[in-house]
Amino acid sequence: MDAQNRGQAEEIDPADQWVLNPETGNYELRLDQSAGQSPAVTPPRNARRAAPSPRKAEPEAGSEPGPESGTEPGAGSGTRSGSRGSGKAAQSRTDVPGQRGSRRAGKSQPEAAAAVVGRRKRKPRKSGKKKALGWTGGVLAFLVVGGSIGGYLYYEHLNGNIATIDVAGAGSGGFKKGEPVNILLIGTDKRTGAGNEGYGDAGSVGHADTNLLFHVSKDRTNATVLSIPRDLITDIPDCETRTENGTETIPGTPQTRFNNSLGQDDRDPGCTMRTVQEITGLEVDHFMMADFNAVKTLSTAVGGVTVCVAKDVDDKKSRLKLSKGEHKISGEDALAFVRTRHAFGNESDLSRIETQQQFLSSMIREMKSGDTLTSPSKLFKLAEAATKALTVDTGIGSIDKLSDLATELAKVPAKNITFMTLPVLDNPAEAVKATVVLNDAEAKPLFAMMQNDVSLTEVKKKESAKEQAAKKEQAALLKGTRAAPADVRVDVFNGGGPQGSAQETLNWLQITEGVLKSSNKGNAPENVDRTTLEYAPNQADQARALAAMMGLPAAGMKPGTEDAVGLEAMTLTLGKDFKGAGVPITGPAKVSKNVQKVEADKQVCAK
Repeated sequence: MDAQNRGQAEEIDPADQWVLNPETGNYELRLDQSAGQSPAVTPPRNARRAAPSPRKAEPEAGSEPGPESGTEPGAGSGTRSGSRGSGKAAQSRTDVPGQRGSRRAGKSQPEAAAAVVGRRKRKPRKSGKKKALGWTGGVLAFLVVGGSIGGYLYYEHLNGNIATIDVAGAGSGGFKKGEPVNILLIGTDKRTGAGNEGYGDAGSVGHADTNLLFHVSKDRTNATVLSIPRDLITDIPDCETRTENGTETIPGTPQTRFNNSLGQDDRDPGCTMRTVQEITGLEVDHFMMADFNAVKTLSTAVGGVTVCVAKDVDDKKSRLKLSKGEHKISGEDALAFVRTRHAFGNESDLSRIETQQQFLSSMIREMKSGDTLTSPSKLFKLAEAATKALTVDTGIGSIDKLSDLATELAKVPAKNITFMTLPVLDNPAEAVKATVVLNDAEAKPLFAMMQNDVSLTEVKKKESAKEQAAKKEQAALLKGTRAAPADVRVDVFNGGGPQGSAQETLNWLQITEGVLKSSNKGNAPENVDRTTLEYAPNQADQARALAAMMGLPAAGMKPGTEDAVGLEAMTLTLGKDFKGAGVPITGPAKVSKNVQKVEADKQVCAK
C-alpha cells in the first residue's frame, strides 16, 4: 500500500494486498504481485484501531506564476497542502498549491506490520488455481480485518493520501451533528496531472472556476447545492492566509471576477470561502478542492456515470463526442462532458454549469445505488480516488473526520437534493457580455431560504393531529379560484420581521411575482408572532393567490365579514415567523421559475 502511494505499484489495488490464504486460514499481506508469498499476518483477536494524530503535509517549494485563466476552464485542477512560497520575494500572484505527495513520515507500512506482529515462516507457493482463490478473497479479507492490523494500515494509507490547507480564520473549524452544514466545493482551472496539460491554458495559476456551495439541512432531510458562476462580478474581501513567515492579510479587490478569489494575489481557498460568505450571508464550514483528475478517477471508480444528450455532440474544443441518447461515461469522456461549453444551451458558462449539475446529480445517484454500496471493490476504489483527488481544510483533514462528515451527508435522500444556479443578470456595464452581476431580487429569497434551512423539495414528516387539521383547514381556505398577480392589491406591514422586511417583500412581490398593486406601509402598530393576511370576502381570490405565493398557513388567513369598497387593499402583516422575502412561512421554498434548477433524483438530457 505504501509502495502504491509512492508510485511503485501503480496497478495494485489496495483491496487485493490483504489476502485470505484458504489453506492456512491466515491473512497475508502482499505488497508486490511479482514477488513470492509475503509473511502471513494473523490479526490479534479483538484488536482496536487506534486513530493516529493528524499529520500536516510537507511544505512545497514555491511555484512560478502563470497567466490568468484562459479558454475552456473546466471542473477543477490539482492542489495540495503546504506553504505557497519558498522564501523568495512576494509575487503578485501565486499558484494554487500543486498536487500531490504523501504527508506521511516514519516507518513504511510493511515495516510497521512487521514491528507489530512479527514474521512467520514463508509458506510454499500455491498452485495457480488456489492462488487465484486467495487473491479473490482480498476484498473480503480487508472487511474482516477492518478493525485490526490490516484495517489500521489501510486507514493510515488513506490518511496519508489526504492533502490539507490551513485556512486562517475561515470556516467554523468543524461541523456539528444536529446543525446545518455548509461545504464549498471548488474546482480550479489549474492543468496539473498526467494528460491535462493540453486543456486550455496550461500556465493558469489556478482560479476558482467551478464553485458549488453544498448546504445540508439541520435535520439531514434535504440539501441545496448552489452553483456560483466564475464570471460573477463581486467584491472579494480582505482575507488572511498562512505563509512560511506566519499569517498575512491580503487586501480585498472590489468589483472583480469571482474566480479571482483563488490563486490571484496569493489567495488560498479561505479567501474563496470568505467571498461566498459575503455574497450569501452563510458561514462556510469547510472546503473541498478538486482537479481535472478528480472527475476522471471518481467517475471511473463508480463504474461510470450515466448521462443523456438530446442530440449528437462533436465538440472539438472539449473533445466530447457522443451520439444522441444515454451513455455511461468515465475518465476522459467524463472530463470532456463537464468541460464542454459549446455543446449545449447558449454555449455560455451558465449552460456549462447546468451540464455539470446534471453530471453531479447522476454521480450522486450512482454512489447511492445498491451496485456501489454493496460492492467492496467499488468502495475501495472510491476511497482511493477521493482521498487522492481532494484537498480539504484541516478541520476535516483526516479519515475519521471525513468519514463522520460523509455519514452525515449520506443521510440526505437523492430526491431531496436540489442543484440551483445563483440568479444573475448580464453585466449592464459591458457592451459585449462577458460577465454577470447578482440578480438581487431573485437571489435574496434563495439566500434567506438557505439561511433559514428551508427545503426546496417537499420533505415528508410525521405530523400531529393538530398539524393535520391545520392542513385541512388551509386546503379549504385555498380551494377556489385565484386572482391573477396583476389583480392582487395588498399593503405590507412589518410586524416583527427583520428590519427592512416590508420593503424586501414589496420588491419580491413586484419584481418576481408580478404583484404590482402593492405598497410598503412600514411598521405595524404592534408586533405579532405569526404572519397574517386580512382580507374581505370579495377579496378571497386575491388572498388565495397571495397565500399560495407566500406559503401562508391557514392560521394566518384572516377573512373579514364585510366586502372591500373600491380599490381597498388587503393587509399583510409580517410576523416574527417571517424568514425572508420569497421564503414560505410553511412548506417547501418556492423560487422564481427563472432560476436554473436541477433535481438530483431525475435524469435530464442535456440540450
